[in-house]
Amino acid sequence: MAHIHEKIDFTVAIFIVHDGKILLIHHRKLDKWLPLGGHIELDEDPEQAALREAKEESGLDVELLGERPPTTSPGTRALIAPRFLDIHRISDSHEHIGLLYWARPKNGKITLATEEHHDIRWCSTAELDHLTPPMTDAVKWYCRQAVREISPHP
Repeated sequence: MAHIHEKIDFTVAIFIVHDGKILLIHHRKLDKWLPLGGHIELDEDPEQAALREAKEESGLDVELLGERPPTTSPGTRALIAPRFLDIHRISDSHEHIGLLYWARPKNGKITLATEEHHDIRWCSTAELDHLTPPMTDAVKWYCRQAVREISPHP
């Protein structure tokens, strides 16, 4: 999707963990290994964007993990809080505010979105240091943190 605003847009990143591995895509346009994600469109909230992007980019239905306060009432709907937030520069004149979600797959079969990505695969935390092209340290940190927090502990 094209940028919505000239200087800054809101985006979601979905760190999906299953069996101690994280789902990553090799982004075609950016030529980077990343979690699934994209822009929050004007007609959706962050949760809807995260669920839509996960489905569009992987074929999976996911469960977002996090706390939803019990404050929904007429005219107000409580949202699951993202695990982290960041702001990252896209170009000299544009930034993204990223809402980073942890998730688990519910159902579906992994499908490569060929128009957007070169590859999609489950990676162990050990594999993160050996991806080509290399992953940024920030994204590796989030991947490892998601696996640590979501995977069952022995």
